[in-house]
Amino acid sequence: MVFSLLMIHACKEKEVIKEEVLRPVEYQVVGSSNAQKVRTFSGVAKAGDEIELSFRSTGIITTLDIKVGQKVSKGDLIAKLDNVQANLAYEQSVSALNSAKSAMNTAKSSMDRIKSLYEKGSNSLSDYESAKNNYQSALDQYESAKRNKSIQQSQISYGYIKAPKTGIIAAKNSQLNENVSAGQVIAILNAGDHTNIEVGLPENVINKVQLGMNPEISFSALGDKKFTGNVIEIAPIVGEGSATYPVKIDITDPTKEIKPGMTANVTFNFGNTQTSGDTALVIPVKAVGEDGEGNFVFLIESKDGTTGIAKKHRIEIGELTTAGFKIKNGLAEGQKIATAGLQTLLDGQKVKLQ
Repeated sequence: MVFSLLMIHACKEKEVIKEEVLRPVEYQVVGSSNAQKVRTFSGVAKAGDEIELSFRSTGIITTLDIKVGQKVSKGDLIAKLDNVQANLAYEQSVSALNSAKSAMNTAKSSMDRIKSLYEKGSNSLSDYESAKNNYQSALDQYESAKRNKSIQQSQISYGYIKAPKTGIIAAKNSQLNENVSAGQVIAILNAGDHTNIEVGLPENVINKVQLGMNPEISFSALGDKKFTGNVIEIAPIVGEGSATYPVKIDITDPTKEIKPGMTANVTFNFGNTQTSGDTALVIPVKAVGEDGEGNFVFLIESKDGTTGIAKKHRIEIGELTTAGFKIKNGLAEGQKIATAGLQTLLDGQKVKLQ
């Protein structure tokens, strides 16, 4: 009997906990057209020159004396392959070149001898022509052997990776004695003094971004410090596995405190892309719902900024702009509204802000 009561009590506790699980909801603070000009997006710091290091041939790694974070100078040996096949092929090419050179010298001596006899009338013209053809053939084989030796020597060099620039080893993707293929990334080298920020921008703002724009950049890891950026690349298509357009921003005044991988906040001011002085309230299209009584939004009333109550609220919309609907009536600047999942929200539902 006591066990049954404990089980019932435990079940009730689970039910209470389940009831307290709040639905997460995305929201936005209502602002004017002018306020909508300033948008902040999250990005990641990357080295200005990020180089993927790989071999141009296949083999087993016999030297890989690097560590992540290690500084290397231009020309330093990063990794080396066993190069067994390449060395064997090179030795064969050297042997073939020596044979071809010997055959060419023999043919040259024969041609010179027959030419002298021909000039004295002791040999026919056909003998001299045949000797010249033999020499030309031997010369061609010699030149071919020289080219092959050069190619095989290059194949040996393909088994070495040397630092193309001075920088820091950012990643090490292979291990000693590992069998790797040509083109497989062995390590990543961060080179150059500049630091870039990569940020993904949604389709509703990508056309407002222009090369040379100067967004403001900050890092949560660096407190209140602000940096100036310069847009240097704008991708014309969405990034792989993403619904955003990659944009690269160069930090014009970087410091050593900024490390690759740090999360950055990139703030754009699109003031020049919209009508100056427009104070109408604007909200995203996805925040506006419609039913038989007209348009509505879900106001989020929150005291702690973490949880709140979603309340269905009637509004009157006006002109549709690139930033969203202008509001004629029903909202005030500074109010919070839900921007996703309106179909599943309920009037008076308790939610978790995110």
